[in-house]
Amino acid sequence: MIFSLIAVVLAGGATALQAPTNAKLMTAVGSPVNAAFVSFAVGTVALGVLALMMQARPDMTAARALPWYAWIGGLYGAIFVVAATWGVPRLGVALTITLMVAGQLLVGLVLDHFGAFGQPVQPLNLGRIAGVALVIAGVVMVRRF
Repeated sequence: MIFSLIAVVLAGGATALQAPTNAKLMTAVGSPVNAAFVSFAVGTVALGVLALMMQARPDMTAARALPWYAWIGGLYGAIFVVAATWGVPRLGVALTITLMVAGQLLVGLVLDHFGAFGQPVQPLNLGRIAGVALVIAGVVMVRRF
């Protein structure tokens, strides 16, 4: 459990690093879309190498049985990377990331409450709502102070 928590925190840190890195790249390649394309190309190569090293082979029978929405996760990632690349030069790294986290948490609460995409139901409760409200308060503080 501790390893999982640390891994996710480190991945969040990588996301914070990704935004200004791609914003810098955007200045050379001309647009946030071009920067995101380069970012995804590099990520695809890295994942391909990692899959080869791990000898990870997909189960094509299981893959064919997946619902349509299981195939569009990369689309959400592309939207995220383009928005972060565009937002950082205009809003700063901290505000861009806190706004994105707030959006993730708001949508996450709804998805959890309804058990969307086959995930376990995690009903809304006062503690969860308060936690997201505190993050939104953090967004306001990052913006105003």
